[in-house]
Amino acid sequence: MSMREENQMSTTMDYDVLVAGAGPVGLMLATELRLAGVRVVVVERRTEFDTASKAEGINTASAEALDRRGLLPAVEAVQGKLPFQGERKRAPFVGHFGGIQVPAGPVDEQDPSLRGRGPNWYVQVPQVEVERILGERAAELGVEVRRGVEVRGFDADDAGVSVHLEGGDVRVAWLVGCDGGRSLVRRQAGFEFPGTDPQITVRQAVGTVEGAELLGRGWQHTPTGVYVYGPKPGWVRTVELDGPPEDREAPMTAAEMEASLRRASGLDVRVTEVVSGTRFTDHARQATTYRRGRVLLCGDAAHVHSPFSGQGLNLGLGDAVNLGWKLAATVQGWAPEGLLDTYTSERHPIGAWVLDWTRAQVAAMRGDAYSRALRRVTTDFLSTRDGATHYVKRISGLWQRYDLGEGHPLVGATMPALRLDDGTRLADHAHEGRALLVDLAGDDQLAALAKPYAGRLDLVRGSADGAGVSGLLVRPDGFVAWASADGASDPAGLEAALTRWLGDGTSRSN
Repeated sequence: MSMREENQMSTTMDYDVLVAGAGPVGLMLATELRLAGVRVVVVERRTEFDTASKAEGINTASAEALDRRGLLPAVEAVQGKLPFQGERKRAPFVGHFGGIQVPAGPVDEQDPSLRGRGPNWYVQVPQVEVERILGERAAELGVEVRRGVEVRGFDADDAGVSVHLEGGDVRVAWLVGCDGGRSLVRRQAGFEFPGTDPQITVRQAVGTVEGAELLGRGWQHTPTGVYVYGPKPGWVRTVELDGPPEDREAPMTAAEMEASLRRASGLDVRVTEVVSGTRFTDHARQATTYRRGRVLLCGDAAHVHSPFSGQGLNLGLGDAVNLGWKLAATVQGWAPEGLLDTYTSERHPIGAWVLDWTRAQVAAMRGDAYSRALRRVTTDFLSTRDGATHYVKRISGLWQRYDLGEGHPLVGATMPALRLDDGTRLADHAHEGRALLVDLAGDDQLAALAKPYAGRLDLVRGSADGAGVSGLLVRPDGFVAWASADGASDPAGLEAALTRWLGDGTSRSN
C-alpha cells in the first residue's frame, strides 16, 4: 500500500492515532500529534492525575523541549511556588550516582555543552505538575482524553488497529502504547522485552518521622542497605538489597516504611504517618524494537529501569518528541521512506545507555567489599573537574545527539539557544511544532528551497551575534539536520537534508 493510499484510508478511521496512557509521556505525544493536525485520542484507566510521589524534576533537555513548545513559563511558575527554592539554588551537590553525592564546585560551566545552560541542570518540578501542564495544553489543542477508560485488547492488521475499549471498539490507523512498565500494548503485540531481573527494593515516602534527628543527611550507606532523609522534612527513601517486594501493588503503610527504615539505618526511628508512598525495583528491560507494524511503544512501555539519577521521565519525554512528528508525517502522507523506523534507531541506543547507567548505580550500592571499593574509586572520579562535568552532561541530557550525517559539528545536536536581532529566541519560533529553516545571512537560495515545504517548515530570517553559523535546518523535535558555517553556503547539502527529513516537497502537507 502506498503512502498516499494509507493517508486516504485513514479518513475512514475513527481516529488517526490512539495513545494508550495519559501520563506525561502520552500527553506529550498527543500534543505533538495534535500540533501537526493529527486526529488523536488518549485513553487512560485512571480517572484523575496520578499524585503519587515520583520524579521531582526534569532535566535540561526536557526543559528545552517544553520551551520549544511554549510551555516553560508554566513550568517556571510551578517551580517558583515550591518550597526550599533558595536551598536548592545553593545546593553543594548536583545529584548522586548510586548514592554517591556529586559536588557542584568542580563542574566546568564553560564546557561547550553546558555554557549558558546552568547552573540548574535539573528543573525542580514534580511529575504530577508536568502531567497537569501537559494535560492543560492537550485540552487547549482539542485533544480528546478519555479518562476511566481501559484498553482491553486490540487486533492489528496491515490496514490499521481495532482497539477494544470499555464501552466499545474504535478503529485507528496507529496505536501507541504509553501505558507504563506493565504495558498491555507491549505484551499483546508480542514485543520482545529482554533485560535483567530486580535485585533491590526501594521504598520512598512523605510522612511523619519521629527520631529524624538521629538520621544522617544525604545518602547514607550502611551494612544493611542505603537510606536518605530529606532535603524536605518527612521525605525518606530506603534501598534494601534483598530482591523485589512480595506485593508491589499493596498500599505503602507507615509500618512498612518504618520497618524498612529501621533495617536500612539500624536506628530507633518511627514512621507514624505516610501521606504518599511508593516502591520500585531495579527491574531493567528494553523492547528490541519500538515498532511492530502499526503498533508502537513510547516511554516506560518501551523500557523499564530504576529511576536513579532521574532519567525515566526525561527518557520518555524524549521518546515522545522524537516520535510525534515522524508519526504525524506518516499519517499525513509526506513522510520520506523509512522515517518512522528512525524512531527506534535514534531512541533505542539512548534507552540502552539509561539502563546501563542505572544498573551501574545498583552495583555501587551493595554492601560487599567489592562495591565499597567501587564507591571509593567512583567518589574520587566524580570529585574531579572532568568527572563532575561528565556527570552533569549525562544527567542533563545534553550529551544526547543523533547520527544525522557528516558536516557541521551542530548536525545531530539540539538546536543552539540563539537570540535573534528582533529580540526573539530561536525557541520562540518552534511553538507550532514544525521544522525550522533558519537564515542568518540573507541567503535567497534558502528561501527558495523552503518554499515547496510550506506547512511543514517555517522560514526564520534575521541575524544573531556570535552564532557561528549562517544557516540551520532544525527538525520538529529540535535537532539540527543541516548547518552551514558562518559566511558559507551549502544549498546542495540543505536540499539533501530537506529531502531526507521532509520528503520531496510535492507530497501533501496539512
